[in-house]
Parts: sequence; structure tokens; C-alpha cells
Amino acid sequence: MQARKRPGYLETVNDRVVVFDGAFGTYVQDKNLTADDFGGQHLEGCNELLAVTRPDLIATMHEDFLKVGVDALETATFGSFGTVLTEYGISDRAYEITLAAARIAREVANSFEGDGRPRYVAGSV
Repeated sequence: MQARKRPGYLETVNDRVVVFDGAFGTYVQDKNLTADDFGGQHLEGCNELLAVTRPDLIATMHEDFLKVGVDALETATFGSFGTVLTEYGISDRAYEITLAAARIAREVANSFEGDGRPRYVAGSV
């Protein structure tokens, strides 16, 4: 049996309203994370790094949004580029962090498509 092809995003938005997820930063703040969650005190507050250090948390966040009916997830990558990551001394990890966050979002979105409703992933910049 061949997998059903997901309709394109533009096709879907032309057909109906597409609902995106909520605020990543606020979600993370509500979790009362410690420096250890980020990989050490010098990395505390680098929320994007959680895609590498706490992929379970990022996956759960995406799942929580999908459970309430969103159609599209934004990757947890708002600050995963050189300028922001330089503040933490990890600008060389931008690709690693961004790729990890994108993979988590896509895997979670795929796991919710069993109901026949497409779920999309958008990169957050």
C-alpha cells in the first residue's frame, strides 16, 4: 500500500485556515528548567540548544500543540543562527541545532498524520 501524499502547504491554505502552534519561549519558561537541561550554566537560556540537550522536551512541546489541533509546527530554531549562538560560544553548532530541531518537528508531525489530516512544519527564524 502506498502512503498518501500530503497536500502542499499552499494548496491547503488556499482551501482552509491553517493554525500554527504557540510561543516556544513561553512554553520553555513554564518548564522551570535548570542549567543542566541546557548543558551547563554557561548555556542556560539558550532555548534552541534544547533540541540537542532535551529533544524529549521539544518533542513533547510539539505533541502538546498538535493535541489541541494545530496544523503546523514551527521548529524550535528562532535563535539558532550565528549571531545569537555566539553569545553562548556555540555559533559553530548552528547547523547541528537547526537540523535536530527540524527533525524533531517533522517526526512528531508525521506521527500525528494517521488521522488523514496533514501536519506541516515551518522553520522559525
